[in-house]
Amino acid sequence: MKIAYLDCFAGASGDMLLGAIVDCGISVDTLREELKSLPLDGYKITAERARRGVIAGTKVNVLVDRDTPQPSRNLRDILTILEKSGIPSKAKAQANSIFNLLARAEASVHGVDVDEVRFHEIGAVDSIVDVVGVAIGLGLLGVDKLYASPLTLGSGYITTQHGILPLPAPGTLEIISICKAPTAPPPPTVTPVGETVTPTGAAIICGLGIFERPPFVVDKVGYGLGSREHPELPNALRIWLGHTATGPSRELRLLQTNIDDMNPEIYGYVMEQLFSEGALDVWLTPIQMKKNRPGTILSVLAPTDKEAELVDRILKETSTLGVRSQPVSRYEADRWTESFETSLGTVTVKIKGLNGVRISLAPEYEDCRRIALDSGLPIQEVYKRVEVEVRQKIGLDL
Repeated sequence: MKIAYLDCFAGASGDMLLGAIVDCGISVDTLREELKSLPLDGYKITAERARRGVIAGTKVNVLVDRDTPQPSRNLRDILTILEKSGIPSKAKAQANSIFNLLARAEASVHGVDVDEVRFHEIGAVDSIVDVVGVAIGLGLLGVDKLYASPLTLGSGYITTQHGILPLPAPGTLEIISICKAPTAPPPPTVTPVGETVTPTGAAIICGLGIFERPPFVVDKVGYGLGSREHPELPNALRIWLGHTATGPSRELRLLQTNIDDMNPEIYGYVMEQLFSEGALDVWLTPIQMKKNRPGTILSVLAPTDKEAELVDRILKETSTLGVRSQPVSRYEADRWTESFETSLGTVTVKIKGLNGVRISLAPEYEDCRRIALDSGLPIQEVYKRVEVEVRQKIGLDL
């Protein structure tokens, strides 16, 4: 699985994220071409190699033509622009969620309804291009999962159209609060004065990223440069691009409880609720309990950041009075999905890989079921034909 890690040692902004993506190998011409489908005028994107301190990287600029009239836009206006565009569906969904997060934060800060939040003129164009450009760029890089470091925050004040405001900007801090994003102080010898994390940068990272650094093999590093020079700390953000290595994954939690007094019909519902809450796996084990009563162990494999919610769900939805919790590690192969055109139609296939190399595959059940019902073929025959054809397409030996 291909992953990216955002190292926000000096902060983060939309143009820094775009710069890091371009520095990783996506040409600015490609980004321009992809962004053409946005029904948006009066801007252009430039990119140049530059240095911040001792670090060389790419500075991307979104230049808005001040002579081109730009209306004040609300969330609905921006979502309409996204909907009318021809950008990839995944990038469209990501941009949609990021702007919803931005609007929610601004609405909370200003004490207004989300529909009343205005993304003003130049800033709206800048933000739209930054957000959509990053979403498209991550797709072009083939990133399946995005991770990020804690956000290094600056200090001082900033002059805005609303007057002088403290830093971090209220909108930025509200996004961090909503998403429970971790923050970090600068190095002891450095005092970044000014804005280091912008609302757009915070929304992109909080909306798309997971705040941890998993074990993975780094294939490439890109540096995106900010606008200001800082005498003590290079004003840059770096992206580590790579793939997951075989080995212990991030730490997980194993939650378990013994139940002997609950209607067995309820277990299916409980499992559904736990999966919707973020459980990685849920299973039931029959046991013999005290007084020779038959019972069941409910086991849940949980991400560490979902432990509290899942424990709460178990206590609410079952008859148990307590839940055991212990740390576990899981060894994982790479896994991802790809769509293939076969003689029976389009089929989604789950791919298993090891160190970035495909080693096995499994057609998706729902697609095979649909084809079997439509064609009248036995589902086993559908599985067999799809697997043979896809193996031939990707050169995976039978």
